[in-house]
Amino acid sequence: MLTRSPAARKVTAALRMLAALVLAGGIYTLISPSAQATAPLSAAAQEGKALYDTSCISCHGNNAQGVEGRGPSLLGVGSAAVEFQVETGRMPAARQEAQIERKQPLFDDAEARQLGAYIQELGGGPEIPFAGQTAPAGDIANGGKLFRVNCSSCHAFSGGGGALSSGKYAPTLELSTDRQLYAAMLTGPQNMPVFGDNQLTPEEKYDIISYVQNLKSDVDPGGWGLGRFGPVTEGLAIFLFGMVALAFAALWIAGKS
Repeated sequence: MLTRSPAARKVTAALRMLAALVLAGGIYTLISPSAQATAPLSAAAQEGKALYDTSCISCHGNNAQGVEGRGPSLLGVGSAAVEFQVETGRMPAARQEAQIERKQPLFDDAEARQLGAYIQELGGGPEIPFAGQTAPAGDIANGGKLFRVNCSSCHAFSGGGGALSSGKYAPTLELSTDRQLYAAMLTGPQNMPVFGDNQLTPEEKYDIISYVQNLKSDVDPGGWGLGRFGPVTEGLAIFLFGMVALAFAALWIAGKS
């Protein structure tokens, strides 16, 4: 029987330990997401990264991880949120406020989508499911019912918007495109709740979009709108005109008797 020297046994043990470490490191490299090689960006995302690095990085940080006191992380917000904020001019923002107002956008629609593509490929998140600015046609009648149940309490029955608490407000929907309306429902910007696909299906969102866009051409779908301020105005007008009519009717009857 061949007996190895103590030095040989030490060398063998060291080689085994080294092999085990190399094997463990290799397995960790394969299964660890942070250690995996980053997939190359698409052409649109590369354009978006160039825009991001010149206009967004100071507030949202390198790789969109956020900067404390300046801007939140954008990882996971998805392209839908980015497109909404950029297309409506809310981003880039000069400062953080109770509510960031809609203003003239700094980027056009194509650039907004490029920025959205970059953020989407960085961290994923909600995406708008249709291409172009126009959503698939929906059921206007069903959209009106859904709008009255889910949206009118803040945006008013006419979509004109309304005041909320603490200096906040629900903006008018007059300028909103189909993509902006869908993105707002999907992502819940600022004070708006999120309507995920488990709450409003994509088809129901299309119905609401069709109803809102129809309001812009069908100015007063319920008749004489009296400024489109809602049922209080109409009720007050009916009460006043009705009381006057009843008073004249009572005087006329009294005169005849």
